[in-house]
Amino acid sequence: MPIPFLTGLRVLDLSQYIPGPYGSLILADLGAEVIKVEPPGGEPMRGVGPKDEAGVSVWYRMVNGGKTVVEIDLKSEDGKRDFRALVERSDAFLESYRPGVLDRLGFGHEALHEMNPGIVSCSLSGWGLEGPYRLRGGHDINYMGLMGGLERSGVPERPIVAFPPTADFASGMQAALSIMGGLLGRSRNADGRGATIDVSIAETVLPWQVWALNGLFHKEWDAARGAQFPNGGAAFYNIYETLDGRFITLGALEDKFWANFCTACDRPEWIRRQWEPRPQEALIREVAAFVKARTLDEMNGLMEGVDCCYEPVHRLEDVPEHPQVKARQMLRRHDDPTPAYEILFPGWIDGEPPPPRPPVEYMSAPDVLARWQA
Repeated sequence: MPIPFLTGLRVLDLSQYIPGPYGSLILADLGAEVIKVEPPGGEPMRGVGPKDEAGVSVWYRMVNGGKTVVEIDLKSEDGKRDFRALVERSDAFLESYRPGVLDRLGFGHEALHEMNPGIVSCSLSGWGLEGPYRLRGGHDINYMGLMGGLERSGVPERPIVAFPPTADFASGMQAALSIMGGLLGRSRNADGRGATIDVSIAETVLPWQVWALNGLFHKEWDAARGAQFPNGGAAFYNIYETLDGRFITLGALEDKFWANFCTACDRPEWIRRQWEPRPQEALIREVAAFVKARTLDEMNGLMEGVDCCYEPVHRLEDVPEHPQVKARQMLRRHDDPTPAYEILFPGWIDGEPPPPRPPVEYMSAPDVLARWQA
């Protein structure tokens, strides 16, 4: 059984690929009934990435678990009729088309609210419904680039491509949060009126630049790549390579953690140098040389039991078997029909781990409507 927070709420999801489907996945995990409306033949994400025995993308299946998929031709009269009936009986609506597409089909936000005044409708588009870029194409790397998510991340010589796609997943979270806020607001409106929400994938990156943007006014905190403690400019907050080509992470931001690290390394002279001017090129070289002279196992042994915010960079194949990951019970492997990892809702409720998520279900629109009338 899903988490019951949103039980009884119905969400129509017309979004595709990652951002919108991830947002509706959160809503489904929290108990909402999510009906994912796809065009005849399914959305393009079905064919992207590793495929199961039926030829359906494993990525698609994992991001659409717990949902019911219906295929509707919104250009046909029968499809319009079925979709209108779904809208009239739904609480929330999520879509990710370019601005104007649904208006041309007769299902823009104004039309939706005429059909169902209480619906909370959310548009999740690349650049938003307003502004000079509203019709411009884009993907995660473009949104990250324009909104500052790449300019201060990476090595001094160049930015790096973010993986997983940060804006895609962040905007899915923002859409889910906005829809839940809209539903809460509706419950407090005397007339039960819904809301229209405009979420831009690009703009979800912008609030995360609050440190970097305000560094523009305070040059001692200007976070050029490799120049500040959050992005590679400090010895106490960095990634270091070991003798055997592995890596360790050090996040010894607080004085006590840095002191514990230095003491464990038998380098007490480093303690007073924690807040040397950044970028701390000399101190970083010294710490890097210390780590580079030791294997990962040696560094792990040296840091065993030391409270200094140290962790190795784990190989991805080792993550599922890590005792902390196993104890939290959020990552589960499926082997039938095709091996796949499923990541459940990332939170425990009332002391219980996240519940299993049912697989994606396929139905016709009339069958969904009949179920709602039962």
